[in-house]
Amino acid sequence: MKFVILAALVAVTVAAPMPDSASSAESVEVVPILRDDRVHEEDGRYSFDVETGNGIVLSQSGSPDGPEGTIVKSGSYSYTAPDGTPVHVTFVANENGYQPQSDLLPVAPAFPHPIPQFVLDQIAFAAEEDAARARGELSAESD
Repeated sequence: MKFVILAALVAVTVAAPMPDSASSAESVEVVPILRDDRVHEEDGRYSFDVETGNGIVLSQSGSPDGPEGTIVKSGSYSYTAPDGTPVHVTFVANENGYQPQSDLLPVAPAFPHPIPQFVLDQIAFAAEEDAARARGELSAESD
C-alpha cells in the first residue's frame, strides 16, 4: 500500500504544473527528479530507478516469469518519515502476493506461543472423534 502511495506521490510531483511566478502569490516547493532510469525490454522485462531531491528512492524490476505469464516484481523504496525516521522497504510481488520486508513493519509473535486451553480441548475432541470414526463407532453423517 505504501508503494502505491509513494508511486502516486512521485507521479503527482512529476506531473505538477509549474506555477507562473508573476501570477502566483504562493510559493510552491518544486522537488527535482535527480534520477529517472527506465528500461523496457521486448520480452516484458522492465526496470526503473527513480530518485527525488527530497530523498525518495525507488527501484523496481519485473519480468513475466510468474504462472501463466504474470509479472513477478521485486525492488525497494526508501524515504524519510515526517518524524525523521529513515524508512527502507524491500519487496517481492509474485503469485504469493505483495511481500514487503522492513525493520519498521510489525512482526507476528514468535512461535511457539502459548496455545489457549480451549484450543487444545477442541484438538483433543477432534482426535477422539477421528479415532472413533476409524474404529467404526461413529458414522461420517453424524458430523
